[in-house]
Amino acid sequence: MIATALLAAAGLPLVLVVMAKVRDRTRSSGQVALGGVVTLTLLAVVGVLTLTVLPGAVSWALVAAVAAAVSVMLLAG
Repeated sequence: MIATALLAAAGLPLVLVVMAKVRDRTRSSGQVALGGVVTLTLLAVVGVLTLTVLPGAVSWALVAAVAAAVSVMLLAG
């Protein structure tokens, strides 16, 4: 449960960063919305898998990977 909550907390800024990157590259609101929906859907699927199927070590590795991706994207952007 804690890993899923942390995944969601790190994933929501990831969705916003992805949407901003798409906006900077394409200048198309349709593409921005599509990027946001795809990222949010993947985040939801990973969250459900974390709650139900994945072992603890894999769940925490996903949390660390998402947190690292968000950190790198925010620092690079």
